[in-house]
Amino acid sequence: MNSKIRTEELNELFDAILLLKNEDECNDFFMDLCTVNELQSMAQRFKVAMMLKQKKTYTEIAKETGASTATISRVNRSLLYGNDGYDLIMDRNKDKKNQE
Repeated sequence: MNSKIRTEELNELFDAILLLKNEDECNDFFMDLCTVNELQSMAQRFKVAMMLKQKKTYTEIAKETGASTATISRVNRSLLYGNDGYDLIMDRNKDKKNQE
């Protein structure tokens, strides 16, 4: 991550997130931390990333998620040239579902 963005405050936030133990704790923390719109935007971007990985078209993604083509393009750039965070989470989620 860019050193200008990776501040002590951001590290403290990440450390706090890593302390969450389950979905209920995660929900409570993020509902306190974020606005409803911020949470919906993050959820939308994650859904867009999953659909892009499934090779869905921009039109299909926009129709299902309501995301703009600019948002879809931004998420696609992250998938192609980002830090592989989406891939990491999607792979772990797939592994978890396979274990259930």
